[in-house]
Amino acid sequence: MSLTSTDDYMPEKLVKAIANPLFPALDSMLRAGKHVSSEDLDNHALLADFEVELQQFYQRYNTELVKAPEGFFYLRPRSTSLISRSVLSELDMLVGKVLCFLYLSPERLAHEGIFTNQELYEELMALADEAKLMKLATNRASGSDLDKEKLFEKVRTSLRRLRRIGMIISIGETGKFRISEAVFRFGADVRIGDDMKEAQLRLIRDGEAVVHTPEPSQGSLLNEQQDPQEDEQPDIFNEQLNLGEQADGREQETAEGEL
Repeated sequence: MSLTSTDDYMPEKLVKAIANPLFPALDSMLRAGKHVSSEDLDNHALLADFEVELQQFYQRYNTELVKAPEGFFYLRPRSTSLISRSVLSELDMLVGKVLCFLYLSPERLAHEGIFTNQELYEELMALADEAKLMKLATNRASGSDLDKEKLFEKVRTSLRRLRRIGMIISIGETGKFRISEAVFRFGADVRIGDDMKEAQLRLIRDGEAVVHTPEPSQGSLLNEQQDPQEDEQPDIFNEQLNLGEQADGREQETAEGEL
């Protein structure tokens, strides 16, 4: 049969899914790395109603449509995927773990689920090793006031990236945000543990990000004893990144609203 044959017809439910006026924008968001949680009512309902059909649809691109145990959806490209992959820096992932920790903490209820950039930054400084953070942000561990300002700006940049992939939801233009259930993507490696909050705290204090293939030459927040592992389905949460100058360059891109 010719590769251009049109003898195979799409299932009726799949036709209904992609004919939905919401689908083009939803498809674009998923391909850009966006996580769709239950807070996004219409898009989440569309994915839930046509989950099986859309899983088959994305399999044609060597990509998996995943529904996490917490209910949010995202695309996980395989190594042969026809859909391009995004990447996160180690700081992005560490900030994501702190967000996951805050989501599990009593402070979230006390704050009615709302946090500020400053509160996130203070929590990061309290939980993680300050010297490692400074070295990650400025390539030195001095911790001067200027270095702390640079780190704060890099944390804000990480928050903007995480907002774009659906981890947090901005509230107005005051630097406040609400944490989405999608942050459990950063807790996938501790989901099975008896106390997920304590496991998250340990990972943050150890400076561990969800990375499994560290480059030997890169200064990493990972435990140096961790062995590289291959992943048949690499994605932005389990691939070691070598951003360096690349990350600095991306910081100059126009943000879709300030956090």
